[in-house]
Amino acid sequence: MISLEIESTKETVLEHVKKEGVKFVEMQFSDIMGTVKSISIPSESLEEAMDEGVSIDGSSILGYSTVDESEFMGIPVLDSLQIYPWTCGTDQKTARLVCKIFHHDGNRFQGDPRLVLERATEKAKKMGFICNVGPEMEFFLLNQEEILNGIPRAYDKGRYFDLMPLDQGEKVRKEIVTHFNRMGFHIKASHHEVAPGQQEVILRHGDALSLADRVMTMKFGIRTIAKLNGLHATFMPKPFQDDNGNAMHVHQSLAHLNGENAFDDPDGKFGLSDIALNYLGGLLAHAKETCAVLTSHINSYRRLMPGYEAPCYIVWANRNRSALIRVPYLRGKGTRLEHRNPDPAGNPYLQFAVMLSAGLDGISKGIHPPQPVEKDVYSMSSEERTALGVNNLPENLGDALDQIEDSEFMKETLGDHIFQQYSSIKKMEWHEFKRQVTPWELERYIMSV
Repeated sequence: MISLEIESTKETVLEHVKKEGVKFVEMQFSDIMGTVKSISIPSESLEEAMDEGVSIDGSSILGYSTVDESEFMGIPVLDSLQIYPWTCGTDQKTARLVCKIFHHDGNRFQGDPRLVLERATEKAKKMGFICNVGPEMEFFLLNQEEILNGIPRAYDKGRYFDLMPLDQGEKVRKEIVTHFNRMGFHIKASHHEVAPGQQEVILRHGDALSLADRVMTMKFGIRTIAKLNGLHATFMPKPFQDDNGNAMHVHQSLAHLNGENAFDDPDGKFGLSDIALNYLGGLLAHAKETCAVLTSHINSYRRLMPGYEAPCYIVWANRNRSALIRVPYLRGKGTRLEHRNPDPAGNPYLQFAVMLSAGLDGISKGIHPPQPVEKDVYSMSSEERTALGVNNLPENLGDALDQIEDSEFMKETLGDHIFQQYSSIKKMEWHEFKRQVTPWELERYIMSV
Protein backbone atom coordinates (compact mmCIF):
# COMPACT_ATOMS: atom_id res chain seq x y z
CA MET A 1 0.00 0.00 0.00
CA ILE A 2 1.18 3.50 -0.79
CA SER A 3 -1.22 5.30 1.55
CA LEU A 4 -1.82 4.36 5.17
CA GLU A 5 -5.57 3.63 5.44
CA ILE A 6 -5.61 2.60 9.12
CA GLU A 7 -5.71 4.77 12.22
CA SER A 8 -2.23 6.20 12.54
CA THR A 9 -0.19 6.01 15.69
CA LYS A 10 3.53 6.34 16.18
CA GLU A 11 3.81 2.55 16.19
CA THR A 12 1.72 1.96 13.02
CA VAL A 13 3.63 4.66 11.13
CA LEU A 14 7.01 3.19 12.07
CA GLU A 15 5.81 -0.30 11.22
CA HIS A 16 4.48 0.82 7.82
CA VAL A 17 7.71 2.66 6.94
CA LYS A 18 9.78 -0.40 7.86
CA LYS A 19 7.51 -2.84 6.05
CA GLU A 20 7.52 -0.76 2.85
CA GLY A 21 11.29 -0.25 2.90
CA VAL A 22 11.07 3.54 2.99
CA LYS A 23 14.52 5.14 3.07
CA PHE A 24 13.62 8.82 3.47
CA VAL A 25 10.72 10.84 4.86
CA GLU A 26 10.00 14.38 3.66
CA MET A 27 8.61 16.55 6.47
CA GLN A 28 6.40 18.83 4.39
CA PHE A 29 5.05 22.29 5.20
CA SER A 30 4.34 25.56 3.41
CA ASP A 31 5.48 29.16 3.41
CA ILE A 32 2.86 31.90 3.43
CA MET A 33 2.73 32.15 -0.37
CA GLY A 34 2.14 28.42 -0.87
CA THR A 35 5.60 27.18 -1.83
CA VAL A 36 6.12 23.61 -0.68
CA LYS A 37 8.91 23.33 1.90
CA SER A 38 10.42 20.14 3.20
CA ILE A 39 13.08 18.70 5.47
CA SER A 40 14.32 15.29 4.36
CA ILE A 41 15.22 12.83 7.08
CA PRO A 42 16.43 9.22 6.83
CA SER A 43 13.84 6.74 8.03
CA GLU A 44 16.11 5.88 10.96
CA SER A 45 15.44 9.39 12.33
CA LEU A 46 11.66 9.17 12.01
CA GLU A 47 10.91 8.04 15.56
CA GLU A 48 12.91 10.93 16.99
CA ALA A 49 11.16 13.37 14.62
CA MET A 50 7.74 12.13 15.77
CA ASP A 51 8.77 12.49 19.43
CA GLU A 52 10.54 15.85 19.18
CA GLY A 53 9.71 17.35 15.79
CA VAL A 54 12.20 18.69 13.26
CA SER A 55 13.96 22.02 13.72
CA ILE A 56 13.12 24.80 11.24
CA ASP A 57 14.94 28.08 10.72
CA GLY A 58 11.96 30.40 10.29
CA SER A 59 14.10 33.36 9.22
CA SER A 60 14.71 31.54 5.93
CA ILE A 61 11.00 30.89 5.25
CA LEU A 62 9.14 33.66 3.42
CA GLY A 63 6.73 35.40 5.79
CA TYR A 64 7.66 33.39 8.89
CA SER A 65 9.91 35.53 11.09
CA THR A 66 13.08 37.54 11.59
CA VAL A 67 16.47 36.18 12.71
CA ASP A 68 15.85 37.10 16.35
CA GLU A 69 12.81 34.80 16.65
CA SER A 70 13.48 32.09 14.10
CA GLU A 71 13.48 28.76 15.93
CA PHE A 72 10.48 26.61 15.06
CA MET A 73 9.57 22.95 15.13
CA GLY A 74 7.70 20.91 12.54
CA ILE A 75 5.46 18.34 14.24
CA PRO A 76 4.16 15.65 11.85
CA VAL A 77 0.49 14.86 11.31
CA LEU A 78 0.69 11.08 11.64
CA ASP A 79 -2.26 10.20 9.41
CA SER A 80 -0.68 12.14 6.52
CA LEU A 81 1.98 9.49 5.84
CA GLN A 82 2.07 8.61 2.14
CA ILE A 83 4.75 7.12 -0.06
CA TYR A 84 5.78 8.84 -3.31
CA PRO A 85 5.14 6.12 -5.95
CA TRP A 86 7.63 7.66 -8.39
CA THR A 87 10.41 6.78 -5.92
CA CYS A 88 9.37 3.13 -5.63
CA GLY A 89 11.80 0.66 -7.15
CA THR A 90 14.75 2.91 -6.30
CA ASP A 91 17.19 2.94 -3.40
CA GLN A 92 15.67 6.30 -2.36
CA LYS A 93 12.09 5.26 -1.69
CA THR A 94 10.50 8.30 -0.05
CA ALA A 95 7.39 9.08 1.98
CA ARG A 96 5.96 12.38 3.16
CA LEU A 97 4.44 13.62 6.39
CA VAL A 98 2.62 16.96 6.54
CA CYS A 99 3.80 19.06 9.49
CA LYS A 100 2.21 21.62 11.78
CA ILE A 101 4.55 24.42 12.84
CA PHE A 102 5.17 25.22 16.51
CA HIS A 103 7.38 27.52 18.52
CA HIS A 104 10.03 25.78 20.60
CA ASP A 105 7.99 26.60 23.72
CA GLY A 106 5.22 24.31 22.44
CA ASN A 107 2.79 27.02 21.31
CA ARG A 108 1.41 26.87 17.78
CA PHE A 109 3.04 29.31 15.36
CA GLN A 110 0.41 31.80 14.17
CA GLY A 111 2.17 32.18 10.81
CA ASP A 112 1.54 28.56 9.83
CA PRO A 113 -0.83 28.75 6.81
CA ARG A 114 -2.30 25.35 7.67
CA LEU A 115 -3.46 26.80 11.01
CA VAL A 116 -5.63 29.36 9.17
CA LEU A 117 -7.59 26.56 7.51
CA GLU A 118 -7.68 24.52 10.73
CA ARG A 119 -9.34 27.48 12.48
CA ALA A 120 -11.87 27.90 9.66
CA THR A 121 -12.82 24.21 9.61
CA GLU A 122 -13.10 24.18 13.40
CA LYS A 123 -15.43 27.18 13.24
CA ALA A 124 -17.54 25.33 10.68
CA LYS A 125 -17.67 22.29 12.95
CA LYS A 126 -18.88 24.41 15.88
CA MET A 127 -21.65 25.67 13.60
CA GLY A 128 -22.56 22.06 12.82
CA PHE A 129 -20.86 21.67 9.43
CA ILE A 130 -18.06 19.87 7.65
CA CYS A 131 -16.64 21.71 4.64
CA ASN A 132 -16.04 19.58 1.54
CA VAL A 133 -14.11 20.81 -1.48
CA GLY A 134 -13.27 19.35 -4.87
CA PRO A 135 -10.56 21.30 -6.72
CA GLU A 136 -9.92 21.12 -10.46
CA MET A 137 -6.21 21.71 -11.03
CA GLU A 138 -5.04 23.08 -14.37
CA PHE A 139 -1.45 23.27 -15.55
CA PHE A 140 0.61 23.51 -18.73
CA LEU A 141 3.14 20.95 -19.90
CA LEU A 142 6.05 22.66 -21.61
CA ASN A 143 9.19 21.46 -23.33
CA GLN A 144 11.94 21.62 -20.72
CA GLU A 145 14.79 22.31 -23.15
CA GLU A 146 12.94 25.17 -24.81
CA ILE A 147 12.34 26.81 -21.41
CA LEU A 148 16.06 26.63 -20.67
CA ASN A 149 16.64 28.38 -23.99
CA GLY A 150 14.19 31.14 -23.04
CA ILE A 151 11.37 30.02 -25.35
CA PRO A 152 8.49 28.64 -23.25
CA ARG A 153 6.21 26.72 -25.58
CA ALA A 154 3.30 24.34 -25.08
CA TYR A 155 4.25 20.72 -25.59
CA ASP A 156 1.32 19.86 -27.87
CA LYS A 157 -1.26 21.48 -30.14
CA GLY A 158 -4.28 19.82 -28.54
CA ARG A 159 -7.48 21.54 -27.49
CA TYR A 160 -10.36 20.89 -25.10
CA PHE A 161 -11.12 17.20 -24.53
CA ASP A 162 -8.96 16.24 -27.52
CA LEU A 163 -8.14 12.55 -27.68
CA MET A 164 -4.77 12.42 -29.38
CA PRO A 165 -2.42 9.56 -30.20
CA LEU A 166 -0.45 8.71 -27.08
CA ASP A 167 2.42 11.18 -26.75
CA GLN A 168 4.65 12.32 -23.92
CA GLY A 169 2.08 14.79 -22.57
CA GLU A 170 -0.71 12.20 -22.50
CA LYS A 171 1.69 9.73 -20.89
CA VAL A 172 2.62 12.23 -18.17
CA ARG A 173 -1.01 13.01 -17.36
CA LYS A 174 -1.85 9.33 -17.01
CA GLU A 175 1.22 8.78 -14.83
CA ILE A 176 0.05 11.64 -12.61
CA VAL A 177 -3.37 10.05 -12.18
CA THR A 178 -1.89 6.60 -11.54
CA HIS A 179 0.66 7.81 -9.00
CA PHE A 180 -1.72 9.96 -6.98
CA ASN A 181 -4.45 7.36 -6.95
CA ARG A 182 -1.91 4.92 -5.52
CA MET A 183 -1.42 7.50 -2.77
CA GLY A 184 -5.17 7.50 -2.07
CA PHE A 185 -5.79 10.99 -3.49
CA HIS A 186 -8.86 9.82 -5.47
CA ILE A 187 -8.34 11.52 -8.83
CA LYS A 188 -11.83 11.66 -10.32
CA ALA A 189 -10.89 12.43 -13.93
CA SER A 190 -8.34 14.12 -16.16
CA HIS A 191 -8.39 15.58 -19.65
CA HIS A 192 -6.73 17.97 -22.06
CA GLU A 193 -7.87 21.54 -21.45
CA VAL A 194 -8.71 24.36 -23.87
CA ALA A 195 -5.22 25.66 -24.61
CA PRO A 196 -2.37 23.76 -26.31
CA GLY A 197 -0.33 21.88 -23.71
CA GLN A 198 -2.90 22.57 -20.98
CA GLN A 199 -4.06 19.71 -18.75
CA GLU A 200 -6.63 19.33 -15.99
CA VAL A 201 -6.74 16.90 -13.09
CA ILE A 202 -9.95 16.74 -11.02
CA LEU A 203 -9.84 15.59 -7.40
CA ARG A 204 -12.78 13.84 -5.80
CA HIS A 205 -14.31 15.98 -3.06
CA GLY A 206 -13.27 15.58 0.56
CA ASP A 207 -12.78 17.60 3.73
CA ALA A 208 -11.05 20.92 3.09
CA LEU A 209 -7.98 20.29 5.25
CA SER A 210 -7.15 16.92 3.67
CA LEU A 211 -7.67 18.34 0.19
CA ALA A 212 -5.39 21.33 0.90
CA ASP A 213 -2.66 18.90 2.02
CA ARG A 214 -3.17 16.95 -1.20
CA VAL A 215 -3.03 20.03 -3.43
CA MET A 216 0.27 21.05 -1.84
CA THR A 217 1.76 17.63 -2.47
CA MET A 218 0.33 17.45 -5.98
CA LYS A 219 1.88 20.77 -7.03
CA PHE A 220 5.28 19.36 -6.13
CA GLY A 221 4.48 15.87 -7.46
CA ILE A 222 3.13 16.98 -10.84
CA ARG A 223 6.26 19.02 -11.51
CA THR A 224 8.41 16.06 -10.45
CA ILE A 225 6.60 13.55 -12.68
CA ALA A 226 6.78 15.96 -15.63
CA LYS A 227 10.50 16.49 -15.11
CA LEU A 228 11.14 12.74 -15.00
CA ASN A 229 9.60 12.68 -18.48
CA GLY A 230 11.60 15.59 -19.90
CA LEU A 231 8.78 18.13 -19.55
CA HIS A 232 8.10 21.09 -17.28
CA ALA A 233 4.73 21.58 -15.57
CA THR A 234 3.74 25.13 -14.66
CA PHE A 235 0.81 26.39 -12.60
CA MET A 236 1.46 29.97 -13.71
CA PRO A 237 -2.01 31.52 -14.14
CA LYS A 238 -1.49 33.00 -17.61
CA PRO A 239 1.74 31.95 -19.36
CA PHE A 240 0.52 32.63 -22.91
CA GLN A 241 -1.06 35.89 -24.03
CA ASP A 242 -3.59 34.52 -26.51
CA ASP A 243 -4.71 31.36 -24.72
CA ASN A 244 -6.78 30.54 -21.65
CA GLY A 245 -5.00 30.57 -18.32
CA ASN A 246 -4.76 28.06 -15.50
CA ALA A 247 -7.64 28.03 -13.04
CA MET A 248 -8.31 26.00 -9.94
CA HIS A 249 -12.10 25.92 -9.82
CA VAL A 250 -13.11 24.84 -6.33
CA HIS A 251 -16.37 22.93 -5.90
CA GLN A 252 -17.54 23.29 -2.32
CA SER A 253 -20.39 22.27 -0.08
CA LEU A 254 -21.22 21.93 3.59
CA ALA A 255 -22.36 18.68 5.17
CA HIS A 256 -24.13 18.32 8.47
CA LEU A 257 -22.17 16.36 11.07
CA ASN A 258 -24.26 13.29 10.19
CA GLY A 259 -22.95 13.49 6.61
CA GLU A 260 -26.09 14.85 4.92
CA ASN A 261 -25.55 17.55 2.31
CA ALA A 262 -26.56 20.86 3.95
CA PHE A 263 -26.84 22.63 0.58
CA ASP A 264 -29.58 20.40 -0.83
CA ASP A 265 -33.27 21.22 -0.52
CA PRO A 266 -35.63 19.86 -3.21
CA ASP A 267 -38.28 22.37 -2.11
CA GLY A 268 -35.91 25.33 -1.91
CA LYS A 269 -35.37 28.02 -4.50
CA PHE A 270 -33.20 26.59 -7.31
CA GLY A 271 -33.16 23.33 -5.30
CA LEU A 272 -30.84 24.98 -2.78
CA SER A 273 -31.25 25.24 0.97
CA ASP A 274 -31.23 28.55 2.82
CA ILE A 275 -27.80 27.50 4.14
CA ALA A 276 -26.51 27.18 0.57
CA LEU A 277 -27.99 30.52 -0.49
CA ASN A 278 -26.54 32.32 2.53
CA TYR A 279 -23.16 30.65 1.95
CA LEU A 280 -23.34 31.85 -1.66
CA GLY A 281 -24.30 35.32 -0.45
CA GLY A 282 -21.20 35.40 1.77
CA LEU A 283 -18.91 34.37 -1.08
CA LEU A 284 -20.29 37.17 -3.26
CA ALA A 285 -20.24 39.77 -0.47
CA HIS A 286 -16.54 39.12 0.20
CA ALA A 287 -15.50 38.48 -3.42
CA LYS A 288 -13.37 41.63 -3.75
CA GLU A 289 -11.62 41.13 -0.39
CA THR A 290 -10.74 37.50 -1.03
CA CYS A 291 -9.26 38.16 -4.48
CA ALA A 292 -5.79 38.98 -3.12
CA VAL A 293 -5.60 35.41 -1.78
CA LEU A 294 -7.59 33.51 -4.42
CA THR A 295 -5.73 35.22 -7.28
CA SER A 296 -2.55 36.17 -5.53
CA HIS A 297 -0.05 36.97 -8.28
CA ILE A 298 0.40 39.87 -10.68
CA ASN A 299 0.02 37.38 -13.52
CA SER A 300 -3.29 36.11 -12.05
CA TYR A 301 -5.07 39.18 -13.37
CA ARG A 302 -3.92 38.51 -16.93
CA ARG A 303 -6.25 35.50 -16.72
CA LEU A 304 -9.27 37.37 -15.31
CA MET A 305 -10.18 39.09 -18.56
CA PRO A 306 -13.19 38.78 -20.89
CA GLY A 307 -12.90 36.19 -23.62
CA TYR A 308 -10.90 33.52 -21.81
CA GLU A 309 -13.61 31.73 -19.79
CA ALA A 310 -12.44 33.32 -16.53
CA PRO A 311 -14.68 35.44 -14.28
CA CYS A 312 -14.36 39.22 -14.19
CA TYR A 313 -17.69 40.12 -12.62
CA ILE A 314 -19.31 39.35 -9.26
CA VAL A 315 -22.35 37.35 -10.31
CA TRP A 316 -23.61 33.82 -9.87
CA ALA A 317 -25.53 31.54 -12.18
CA ASN A 318 -26.88 28.04 -12.65
CA ARG A 319 -25.70 27.51 -16.24
CA ASN A 320 -23.69 30.57 -17.21
CA ARG A 321 -19.95 29.81 -17.15
CA SER A 322 -18.99 33.49 -17.33
CA ALA A 323 -20.17 33.83 -13.71
CA LEU A 324 -17.89 34.01 -10.69
CA ILE A 325 -19.85 31.26 -8.94
CA ARG A 326 -21.80 28.57 -10.73
CA VAL A 327 -24.25 26.04 -9.32
CA PRO A 328 -23.78 22.73 -11.20
CA TYR A 329 -26.99 20.90 -12.13
CA LEU A 330 -26.58 17.90 -9.79
CA ARG A 331 -28.73 17.85 -6.67
CA GLY A 332 -29.04 15.50 -3.72
CA LYS A 333 -25.62 14.43 -2.50
CA GLY A 334 -24.05 16.30 -5.42
CA THR A 335 -25.45 19.76 -4.57
CA ARG A 336 -22.55 22.20 -4.49
CA LEU A 337 -21.19 25.57 -5.61
CA GLU A 338 -18.30 26.06 -8.03
CA HIS A 339 -16.04 29.04 -7.28
CA ARG A 340 -14.30 29.93 -10.54
CA ASN A 341 -11.70 32.60 -9.85
CA PRO A 342 -9.07 30.81 -7.70
CA ASP A 343 -5.91 29.79 -9.53
CA PRO A 344 -3.43 27.00 -8.70
CA ALA A 345 -0.49 29.35 -8.10
CA GLY A 346 -1.79 30.40 -4.67
CA ASN A 347 -1.68 28.85 -1.21
CA PRO A 348 -4.53 26.29 -0.95
CA TYR A 349 -4.65 26.51 2.87
CA LEU A 350 -5.37 30.23 2.66
CA GLN A 351 -7.58 29.93 -0.43
CA PHE A 352 -9.86 27.31 1.09
CA ALA A 353 -9.89 29.19 4.41
CA VAL A 354 -11.04 32.54 2.99
CA MET A 355 -13.75 30.91 0.86
CA LEU A 356 -15.05 28.85 3.77
CA SER A 357 -14.93 31.84 6.12
CA ALA A 358 -16.79 34.02 3.61
CA GLY A 359 -19.50 31.38 3.25
CA LEU A 360 -19.83 30.91 7.01
CA ASP A 361 -20.08 34.68 7.42
CA GLY A 362 -22.94 34.64 4.95
CA ILE A 363 -24.71 31.98 7.02
CA SER A 364 -24.09 33.82 10.31
CA LYS A 365 -25.40 37.11 8.92
CA GLY A 366 -28.17 35.65 6.76
CA ILE A 367 -26.76 37.24 3.58
CA HIS A 368 -29.01 36.59 0.59
CA PRO A 369 -27.48 36.54 -2.90
CA PRO A 370 -28.96 38.65 -5.70
CA GLN A 371 -30.79 36.95 -8.54
CA PRO A 372 -28.66 34.75 -10.80
CA VAL A 373 -27.42 36.19 -14.09
CA GLU A 374 -27.81 33.57 -16.80
CA LYS A 375 -26.86 35.82 -19.72
CA ASP A 376 -23.23 35.96 -20.89
CA VAL A 377 -21.85 38.83 -18.77
CA TYR A 378 -18.88 39.33 -21.11
CA SER A 379 -21.18 40.33 -23.97
CA MET A 380 -23.16 42.87 -21.95
CA SER A 381 -22.62 46.59 -22.29
CA SER A 382 -21.45 48.50 -19.24
CA GLU A 383 -24.94 50.05 -19.07
CA GLU A 384 -26.54 46.59 -18.93
CA ARG A 385 -24.19 45.48 -16.17
CA THR A 386 -24.88 48.67 -14.21
CA ALA A 387 -28.62 48.17 -14.54
CA LEU A 388 -28.26 44.66 -13.09
CA GLY A 389 -26.01 45.90 -10.28
CA VAL A 390 -23.05 43.85 -11.52
CA ASN A 391 -19.71 44.79 -9.93
CA ASN A 392 -16.22 44.05 -11.21
CA LEU A 393 -13.60 41.96 -9.49
CA PRO A 394 -10.32 43.84 -8.89
CA GLU A 395 -8.48 44.35 -12.18
CA ASN A 396 -4.96 43.95 -10.84
CA LEU A 397 -3.07 42.93 -7.73
CA GLY A 398 -2.79 46.53 -6.56
CA ASP A 399 -6.58 46.92 -6.61
CA ALA A 400 -6.96 43.59 -4.80
CA LEU A 401 -4.53 44.66 -2.07
CA ASP A 402 -6.47 47.92 -1.64
CA GLN A 403 -9.57 45.82 -0.96
CA ILE A 404 -8.00 44.03 2.01
CA GLU A 405 -6.25 47.07 3.46
CA ASP A 406 -9.04 47.82 5.97
CA SER A 407 -10.88 44.50 5.82
CA GLU A 408 -11.70 43.28 9.31
CA PHE A 409 -13.01 40.07 7.75
CA MET A 410 -9.63 39.27 6.17
CA LYS A 411 -7.71 40.25 9.31
CA GLU A 412 -9.84 37.95 11.41
CA THR A 413 -9.68 35.09 8.90
CA LEU A 414 -5.92 35.20 8.28
CA GLY A 415 -4.85 36.27 11.77
CA ASP A 416 -2.62 39.26 12.52
CA HIS A 417 0.69 37.63 11.64
CA ILE A 418 -0.25 36.26 8.21
CA PHE A 419 -2.39 39.29 7.35
CA GLN A 420 0.50 41.69 7.99
CA GLN A 421 3.18 39.53 6.40
CA TYR A 422 1.07 38.62 3.38
CA SER A 423 0.06 42.23 2.73
CA SER A 424 3.64 43.46 3.11
CA ILE A 425 5.13 40.85 0.77
CA LYS A 426 2.50 41.39 -1.89
CA LYS A 427 2.76 45.19 -1.73
CA MET A 428 6.50 44.92 -2.29
CA GLU A 429 5.83 42.68 -5.30
CA TRP A 430 3.30 45.14 -6.70
CA HIS A 431 5.55 48.16 -6.23
CA GLU A 432 8.45 46.32 -7.88
CA PHE A 433 6.23 45.44 -10.84
CA LYS A 434 5.06 49.05 -11.25
CA ARG A 435 8.69 50.10 -11.72
CA GLN A 436 9.15 47.84 -14.73
CA VAL A 437 9.38 49.20 -18.26
CA THR A 438 8.10 46.42 -20.48
CA PRO A 439 9.15 45.50 -24.04
CA TRP A 440 5.59 46.37 -25.13
CA GLU A 441 6.02 49.94 -23.88
CA LEU A 442 9.40 50.34 -25.55
CA GLU A 443 8.14 49.03 -28.87
CA ARG A 444 5.03 51.20 -28.75
CA TYR A 445 6.41 54.51 -27.48
CA ILE A 446 10.17 54.94 -27.82
CA MET A 447 10.01 56.04 -31.44
CA SER A 448 6.58 57.66 -31.42
CA VAL A 449 6.59 60.03 -28.46
